[in-house]
Amino acid sequence: MDTLTTLNEIADSEAQPNKFRRKKSIVWEHFTIERIGADCTRACCKKCKKSFAYISGSKLAGTSHLKRHIALGICPVGRTNQDKNQLTSFNSAAPTNGSAGATGKSRKRYRANPGPASIPFDQARCYYDIAKMIIQHDYPLEMVEHSGFNKFVQNLQPLFSSVSVDTIQEHIFNIYLGEKQNLLNIIGAIPGRVSLTLNLRTSDQNLGYVFLTGYFVDSDWKLRCRLLNVIMVPFPDSDVAFNHAVAACLTDWCLETKLFTLTLDESVANVNVRKNLGYLLSIKGGNILNGQLIIGSCCARVLSDLAQYALHYMRAIVEKVRQSVKFVKTADAHEEKFLELKRQLQVPSAKELIVDDQTKWDTTYQMLMTASELKEVFSCLDTSDPDYKVTPTMDEWKQAEILCEYLKLFFDAANLLTSPTYSTADVLFHEVWKIQLDLMQAARSQDRFIRDLTRPLQEKFDEYWNDCNLVLAVAVVMDPRFKMKLIEFTFNKIYGEEAESWIKIVDEGVHEIFCDYIVQSLPPPPASFVDEANDSFVIKSEFSQEDSFLANGDTFADFDVYLHDIMNNQQMKTELDQYLEESLMPRSQDFDVLGWWRINRCKYPTLSKMASDILSIPVCTVTPDSVFDTASRDLDRHRSSLRPITIEALSCSKDWLQYESWEPPYGTPDATVKMEY
Repeated sequence: MDTLTTLNEIADSEAQPNKFRRKKSIVWEHFTIERIGADCTRACCKKCKKSFAYISGSKLAGTSHLKRHIALGICPVGRTNQDKNQLTSFNSAAPTNGSAGATGKSRKRYRANPGPASIPFDQARCYYDIAKMIIQHDYPLEMVEHSGFNKFVQNLQPLFSSVSVDTIQEHIFNIYLGEKQNLLNIIGAIPGRVSLTLNLRTSDQNLGYVFLTGYFVDSDWKLRCRLLNVIMVPFPDSDVAFNHAVAACLTDWCLETKLFTLTLDESVANVNVRKNLGYLLSIKGGNILNGQLIIGSCCARVLSDLAQYALHYMRAIVEKVRQSVKFVKTADAHEEKFLELKRQLQVPSAKELIVDDQTKWDTTYQMLMTASELKEVFSCLDTSDPDYKVTPTMDEWKQAEILCEYLKLFFDAANLLTSPTYSTADVLFHEVWKIQLDLMQAARSQDRFIRDLTRPLQEKFDEYWNDCNLVLAVAVVMDPRFKMKLIEFTFNKIYGEEAESWIKIVDEGVHEIFCDYIVQSLPPPPASFVDEANDSFVIKSEFSQEDSFLANGDTFADFDVYLHDIMNNQQMKTELDQYLEESLMPRSQDFDVLGWWRINRCKYPTLSKMASDILSIPVCTVTPDSVFDTASRDLDRHRSSLRPITIEALSCSKDWLQYESWEPPYGTPDATVKMEY
C-alpha cells in the first residue's frame, strides 16, 4: 500500500466516520473534509467557509493551522463569546468519552503546547504598556487614535479594543502618581538634605517651564538624581518668576527643612533673581547659611559658551577644515584616494574623519583634532586631486592644533558631566582649577595669537571661578584623599601671594557650615524667660561665670550660655579638626568617597551628614545628553500644546521610569486614576 493510498484512506475515514473510528482532534467540530481531486483533500471552516490545505499528494498538512484559525480568533465569524468558551475547552479539555486509559492516552498525545492561545489577553496591561511607551519615547498622545497604529495593533491582537486620548492620558497620570508616591517614600527616608537645580525651557508661545531636579544621597549612601517638578511660569523674564516654582517644589516634596543648595541656569541667574530666591530660602527656615548657598552658573553651559566663543573666533579656519572633511567623506572615490595617501605617507593616526554636528560642539572638537592629525594627508591630497581646493595652510593647521589644546580642557571637564552615574561635586574641581590656571597663564602669553584667543576666555571663566570656587573647594575638603592640602596646593598656584587669604576663606567656610550642622543636631534648648514688662528680647553678649546669669532684658541669655557650653565641648568642637588632622587616604581611581563616609559615619556622626550633603551639590543644570549642546533645548510644538500638568506628568515619569519601580494592579476596575487635566 503506497503513501497516497494511506492518506486517502485517512481522509475517507475522517470524512465518513463510523462506529469503528472517531475523529481524534476536536478541530473537526469546526471543519469539514472536502475532496478536491484524486490526490487533494482540503478542510473547510464551517463558519467562514474558508478552505485550508489538508492532504496534497503524499503530504499530510496536519491540523495545527486549523487550530490556529479557531483558537486565535482569526475566523471572522467565530469571534463570539460562545466560540471563546468552545475554544477554552478546545485548548484545555481532553475527550471525555471512552475508557480512562484512552482518555489519558489522548491527553498525552493531543495536549497543545503552551503558546499565544493559552495566554490570557489583558486589555488593562496593554493600555499601561502603550502609556509607558508614549512616556519613554516622547510619542504624541494622539498616536493611539491614528488609523495606522490601530490597524497595526489589530493585526497583532484582534481582541484589542482601540483606546482614546483621554483614556491613555488617565493611564499616564496613573503611572505618574504611582512613581511619585514611590519617590516620596525614598526622599522621606534619606538621612540628609536635597539640593536642587533650576533649568528654564520655553515653548512656542514664549511661556517658561521650570524643570526642578533634586540631588541627594539615599539611605544606601548612593548619589541619586530625580526630576521633581515641571512648572509653568507665564512671565519668565520677571525677577520673581521662579519664586513660586521653587516654593511649590519645596511644598510638594516636603523639602522646606531639607533644602541645601540651589543651582541656577546662568540664563536666569541675574542679581535680582538670586536676591529674591535667597530671601525665599532664608524665610523657609532650616537652611544652611540662611539660603546663601545659591550657585548662579551651570558648568556645562559655561563650558559650552567658552567652546563656542573659541570656535567662532577661528570660524574661518574651522570652516576650511569642515569643508575638507566633507570633501573626503561625501564621495567614495575621494575617501579611497585619501586612505591610499595615508598608507603611502605612513601616518600613524588610527582615527577616522567625521563631519561635525554643529548643534554639538564636542563633535566639532573631535573633527578638528582628527583632521589635524591627518594634515599631511590633506596637504598631499591638494596636489594629487585638482577638485580639492579648500586645504588649510600649514600655519592654519598649527592654529587649529592650538585651538584643540584649549578645547580639550573644556571637553575633559564637560565629559565628567555626561556620566550616567552622577559624579560627586569634588570631582569637577580637579578639572576646573586646571582650566583657571591654564587660561590665566595663556592670557599672559608672549604669543599674540594665543593671547588674543585666550584672554576673553579667561575673563569669561574667571566669572564662573569666582562664583563657584568656594563650593567646589569645600567639596574637595570632604574628600579624605585631599582635604585642605589640595586647596593649599592649587590656590598657591592660582593666587600666588594672595593664596593665604583665599585658603582662609575656604577653611572658615567649612567651619561655618559645620557649626550650622552642630547647632541643628542639638536638642531643644531650655525655655527662655520673657520679660512681660517691656516685652523685649535682648541677646546677652557676655557670659557670667556664676549660675545666676539672667539680668533685666537678657531674655535669651540662658540660650547663649547653652550654646557657649556646647561649643566648648571638646568632642563636638574637634570632630572636623580631627578629620582634617588625620593622614590623607591613598589616591585610587576607583575610590568611593561616599562609601568612605558611610563606613566612618559612626566616627564622624555630624561631619558625615555634612559631607554627604556637600558632595551631592549639583554643578550642572542640564541632563547628561545635553552637556555639549550649543543652544538650550526648548519644548517642541507637540509638548507646547499640552496642558502644564500633562507636561509635568510626561517629563517626570520618563525620568522615573528609568528605575522600573512601580506597576499598576492590572485588570482591576480602579486601576486608573481620574484627574482633571
